[in-house]
Amino acid sequence: MDCNPLYITSLNSGSNGNCYYVGNAEEAILVDAGISCKETEIRMRRLGLSISKVKAIFISHEHGDHIRGLKVLAKKYRIPVYVTKGTFSNCRVSLPDELVHTFSSHDKIQIGSLKVSCFPKIHDAAEPHSFMISCGEINVGVFTDLGVVCEQLSLHFKQCHAAFLEANYDEELLQNGSYPYFLKQRICGGQGHLSNRQALELFTNYRPAKLSHLLLSHLSKDNNDPELVEHLFNQHAEETVIVVATRFMETPVFTIDGASGSSALTSQTGQLNLQLQHL
Repeated sequence: MDCNPLYITSLNSGSNGNCYYVGNAEEAILVDAGISCKETEIRMRRLGLSISKVKAIFISHEHGDHIRGLKVLAKKYRIPVYVTKGTFSNCRVSLPDELVHTFSSHDKIQIGSLKVSCFPKIHDAAEPHSFMISCGEINVGVFTDLGVVCEQLSLHFKQCHAAFLEANYDEELLQNGSYPYFLKQRICGGQGHLSNRQALELFTNYRPAKLSHLLLSHLSKDNNDPELVEHLFNQHAEETVIVVATRFMETPVFTIDGASGSSALTSQTGQLNLQLQHL
């Protein structure tokens, strides 16, 4: 089916909170709600995005940096929450029954003209899932909190026109850093997070030619360096626009329309945002 372009932004990305926006002109979803409702409102307002267009919140897993703002945001705006039974029971968040919608692995959920494909990932949580959001032929992946690159991740990454991809830590910075041994092992032990090297291998081995934007996400404050990882990926980027999503503020809104990275439109606050308000 035909579809408008998708608009994407990271409202926040890191251990202090994660929240990702994907939508078209009519509706949008959030993946995770790890920053406060107030901060979500402020950041969306700065970008010219309307919360009234958010028709669902998809929760990847129960860790606090992914659900911190969920209760207030969902209840205030009556936004349906899509979550697995195992994740919801571990969230310990009280929500009205009518707002809670459970999904299972490999479900495809229709939210207006958006289709959300849910698939399991490897992470130290109850029932962690990743998501690919589609509208017509345009696909956007949200792939963070990954212990390893699994077959399902590779399969979905190959289909994406844009993706949020975890690049959590630099291996040398982690090993030489001040974290205790048990925490280092938790991060790099296969059920924690994806290193820059692992993320780069996924990017170089499975990147589709149509991938216009890659938003490097969930960077560690202590074990990574934004300039380092941006430089690393830019060496292999070709036509893909590389963006480092930060823990301090929202990224610009990016338009994903199937064009190559060199010609895809990007904007922060300004004309595009004013256009979005009226879409």
